[in-house]
Amino acid sequence: MLQKNAEDVKGGAGQYFTPRPLISAVVEVMVPRPGQTMCDSAGGTGGFVLASHDYLASHYPLDRAQKKLLRSGTLFVVELVDSVARLCCMNLLLHGIGGDGTDEVPVLVRDALASKHGEYDLVMTNPPFGKKSSVTIVNEAGDTSKESLIINRDDFWASTSNKQLNFLQHVFTILKQHGRAAVVVPDNVLFEGGAGETVRRELLKQADVHTLLRLPSGIFYAQGVKANVLFFDRKPAQQKPWTEKLWIYDLRTNRHFTLKENTLKRTDLDDFVNCYFGTPSALTRREPAQPRRD
Repeated sequence: MLQKNAEDVKGGAGQYFTPRPLISAVVEVMVPRPGQTMCDSAGGTGGFVLASHDYLASHYPLDRAQKKLLRSGTLFVVELVDSVARLCCMNLLLHGIGGDGTDEVPVLVRDALASKHGEYDLVMTNPPFGKKSSVTIVNEAGDTSKESLIINRDDFWASTSNKQLNFLQHVFTILKQHGRAAVVVPDNVLFEGGAGETVRRELLKQADVHTLLRLPSGIFYAQGVKANVLFFDRKPAQQKPWTEKLWIYDLRTNRHFTLKENTLKRTDLDDFVNCYFGTPSALTRREPAQPRRD
């Protein structure tokens, strides 16, 4: 139903719909474990959270306490748009997340970039692309004015209006030490100068940026978007940069997908998942992910 809604509402689909085969592959290589907290700071309809829930429920023999913690206290979503947050709440409740004797669903409706909203073991997210927009102010008399939406974050490495760079910085701040992240970013984040160069330099220094999955075009509702999934682990401070090797998997060159006739399937990502671990049998591993380095 959510996918059909995304197809019908072309203008708003891109803000909250990530291909489910991609989400499934990302969750598999991230290898969530019982007791770990996971957050999607641009949650949309909750795809990453639901895939993490299903992975934990199917890969581990959870006892009663662990099942209760999985329903409430493990998975968290932050979403800016009210209508999308309502879809997310409905989606989570239908899958048994939240509502465990209470009226609470783990969905926080707010601008994730405004401030830190906790620290987590895992962050998996597909932030919105574009520039930071203005906000419309309406006074009591009905007069309207547009003001620039300015957010002060003294824990960011660089000040910029670029949403993707801000989300990348934000994800780093909400990771626990040794926490792991998978973030969908467009190509410009990898090559942009100025603030982009500052963010990349600090990320490579303070985190182990170990994997880049280059995604094909034609899998998102915004046509022509060239995106990637960036995987990195937060590390303690040290003099030497943490990132030593970056493994790049190219799913883009000579690959063509569309939203209708030739859609992205989970099997299209099997080789990436297998190569990530270095062995086909690693799909059933339950220890933390250890990406290949060659």
